[in-house]
Amino acid sequence: MVAVLLALWGDGFSLGQAAEAARPNIIFIFADDLTCQAISTYGERRQLLQTPHIDRVAREGMRFDRCLVTNSICGPSRATILTGKYSHRNGFYNNSNCRFDGSQPTFPKMLQAAGYSTAIIGKWHLISEPTGFDHWQILPGQGIYYNPPMNRMGEQVKLTGYTTDIITDLSIDWLQKRDKSKPFLLMTQHKAPHREWAPALRHLGWDHDRQYPEPETLFDDFAGRSKAVRDHDMGLDRTFTDLDAKFQKVPGMNDEQRKTWDAYYGPRNEAFRKANLTGKELVRWRYNRYMHDYLGCVKAVDESVGRMLDFLDREGLAENTLVVVSSDQGFFLGEHGWFDKRWIFEESLRTPLVARWPSTIKPGSVNSQIVSLVDFAETFLEMAGLPIPNDMQGRSLMPLLKGTVPADWRKSLYYHYYEYPVPHHVRPHYGVITDRFKLVRYYKPDLDDWELLDRQHDPLETRSFYNDPAYAQTVQELKAELERLRQQVGDTAEPPKSAYGDRPLE
Repeated sequence: MVAVLLALWGDGFSLGQAAEAARPNIIFIFADDLTCQAISTYGERRQLLQTPHIDRVAREGMRFDRCLVTNSICGPSRATILTGKYSHRNGFYNNSNCRFDGSQPTFPKMLQAAGYSTAIIGKWHLISEPTGFDHWQILPGQGIYYNPPMNRMGEQVKLTGYTTDIITDLSIDWLQKRDKSKPFLLMTQHKAPHREWAPALRHLGWDHDRQYPEPETLFDDFAGRSKAVRDHDMGLDRTFTDLDAKFQKVPGMNDEQRKTWDAYYGPRNEAFRKANLTGKELVRWRYNRYMHDYLGCVKAVDESVGRMLDFLDREGLAENTLVVVSSDQGFFLGEHGWFDKRWIFEESLRTPLVARWPSTIKPGSVNSQIVSLVDFAETFLEMAGLPIPNDMQGRSLMPLLKGTVPADWRKSLYYHYYEYPVPHHVRPHYGVITDRFKLVRYYKPDLDDWELLDRQHDPLETRSFYNDPAYAQTVQELKAELERLRQQVGDTAEPPKSAYGDRPLE
């Protein structure tokens, strides 16, 4: 190493610059609503899609099988990643009325102050402008899939093309133009595959009108479940809009793009109308249209990951760069008849996480410990050699990345979801998650229900065992653990009324 540094120094490169360049780089590739069921490395039984580039990150690094979120919704997850704190501590509870406080400490600010070049490109979704970044170019709000307007360091710009491709182009362009004397943090954040699931034109018809295998719970009747679970508005049977179905034009397209779009969807939509489907056959049609569109969006994200990896290879940056691919939460792909997220149930709670760092992570590693988005900030700080603030609420994943599991690693995780009643009428709930069980309390406004889920005896999570006498001791133990976790994370006070998003922010 000394010889390398001296060689660089002798070539007009200062010793201080060489030390900076040796610090690890971070590329954080973050999709919106990307779920494990859509990524082939996770071995989904339905075999919905092949994702060779995301799989490559796992094959050359580590796959985390139990990465969980603390509040399954987009903006709050992003705030948690930035701050290493739960929603009640960072102040971002929901997508409806919250605005991220950019003055609070975040890991990008700390990396920037320590000499990192920092950039975020793509979806931000936190209302306020980014802080802690040397460069930022973000989508306004949710963004659109075609020809997106963007905010570039306060300047409004409009670009032509497919948004996933544009975000990738801009990310690679920043990498090429960055200050090469510094280590870097790049957060590449995609809109895809968020609703309304608009694929790239090159992916229209990618599946050749495949009829997808159905999830076993596509027609879940929620028998014996809490009113909270039955009283939802996110089902393929009731909530699928004309925009979701592609009967309505997606926004932003120009005439040339729309011509290709209409050539694909037009004849299929006409065939649907003539079929006059109802009941379960209508749900099945919606499910297959949803799978074509959602998975088509994932294909473009996977291609983006491949382009980023290829760039690192060409530039000789792969060895000392941590590449992380993750999402703000999981997503339902027809399980329980649903799309969207929000619930403590597995498809929503569990998010993909694969990481490659050739100098540190053993290729082909698989980790089954409970980890969380609340751990990301601490991990990035430790790998950069920076202290972790005492008020951060997660733990660095560095020991796990190096192949060891600390004896005191968590065995449970606390969860709290707030946003109600719009957009999907999912009741606020909090709970405790272990490897096997979930104990959850649904509250507000007209119920106080508990459920106990047992993933060992009911992996599809279709039953509650809360009132089963055989589980009485388990319920008692989990209630005690839930209370311990609430005390630990400091979530014992009544949330502000504005936390639910149904009134102005307090």
